[in-house]
Formats: sequence, C-alpha cells, structure tokens
Amino acid sequence: MSSAQTAIPMKATRSRTAGSRWDSFLEKSTRFFDLPLRGTSRLLTLIAASLLVLALIFPLWSMTLYSNQFPDGLNLYIYANSLQGGHPQGRDDLKEINTLNHYIGMHSLVESDFNEFKWIPLMLGIFFILALRTIVIGKMSSLVDTAVLFGWFGIFSLWTFYHKLWLYGHSLDPTAAVKVPPFMPPAFGSKQLANFTVFSYPGAGSYLLLGFLLLLGVAALLSWQKPKAPEAAS
Repeated sequence: MSSAQTAIPMKATRSRTAGSRWDSFLEKSTRFFDLPLRGTSRLLTLIAASLLVLALIFPLWSMTLYSNQFPDGLNLYIYANSLQGGHPQGRDDLKEINTLNHYIGMHSLVESDFNEFKWIPLMLGIFFILALRTIVIGKMSSLVDTAVLFGWFGIFSLWTFYHKLWLYGHSLDPTAAVKVPPFMPPAFGSKQLANFTVFSYPGAGSYLLLGFLLLLGVAALLSWQKPKAPEAAS
C-alpha cells in the first residue's frame, strides 16, 4: 500500500477523533447547563439579589482631594444615580470642587451630564429580576446567563467611568484663569494634580456589586459539585 493511500485513513481517523471530542464536549456542556439548582444555590442567589438593592444606597466610588487649603479633604461620592459632596461643618464639597474646576477650565460636575445615572439603576433593576427568574426556573443555564451578562455590564460600566474621567481632564477651557496641561484624574489609587493629592477608590456599592457576582459563582459551584455517594452499609 502506498504512503498516499495510508494517509487517507489516518486523516479520516483524526477527523473522527476530533468530531468525537467535539460531540463529547457538547454533551458535557448540555448536561452542565441542564443541571438543577440546589436549594442552597437558590438561597445564595436570593441573597445576591438583595445586594443589588443595597448597592443603590451606598456610593459606588469616592474621590477625596487634599491640599494645604483643604487639609481635611474635599469628598466626592458617586452613587448609582447621583453625585454628592461631603458636608463637613456646613460646607458643600461638590460646590467647592466645581469652583476649583472652573479655575482650571474643567467642566462642572453636573448630574444631568451623566447618562450613567439613568441606565445604571435600570440595569440593576433588570439584574434583580433576572436573579429572581433564576430562582424560579432553577436551572444552571439561567444562573450562568445572569452572571455572564452582569460581568459584561460591570466591564462596560468601568469603561464608561474611565472614559468620563479622561474627557473631563482633556476638555479644558483654553481661556481658563489657571493653565494646566490635560490630565487624567485617578480612577483607582492616588495622584498629584497641581497642589492637590487626589485619592480615588471603590465605594461600598461597588463591593456589593462584586459580591453579587461572587455569590452567583458560589451558587453555580455548589450545584455543579456531584453529591457524595452514600456509604455502603457495613
């Protein structure tokens, strides 16, 4: 038999092997997504849904600006649907920050400029409903869908936050009283901006959203694990 004739069956064998592996993968995936959710997993999903409600109450992000003029710091809190400044001793920190922004030609921080304050609460409400739907349906497929969609929502939300900071720091009025080069305010960590040291960190709301995703992951893991076989009678 020639080498060419021998190669044909070998290719056919490899093709059948690859097809068999693919079929096996699809079969395992189907079994995984068809798994029922255990009671513990449903309870964890319910707890996760409650975290979304709490995330509307606590700030998602906070920024603090320190300088010799403000040694106690100017505080800015970013909620899912609003901007709020600190109010130490009757001072409005958001107003003070906007005054400083005006001197360097930065746009004032106004809630109406943030479309995020409209769609973020809406999306949290949708994911709350999806979590309840997952509890009722009780299938792994629904749980995974909710977790994956929420992951994409989180990534997109972080991207819009970074992009918004970049726009604010790079859209300066050239006629401003104080000339500063375009800059990127810190999204995470600290940064020196002129005579201010700016600290930016996630707020409790962001940790609650992360907790939502982690609880869904734990719920999936608990329902994926095989139950222990009963011990044989002695």
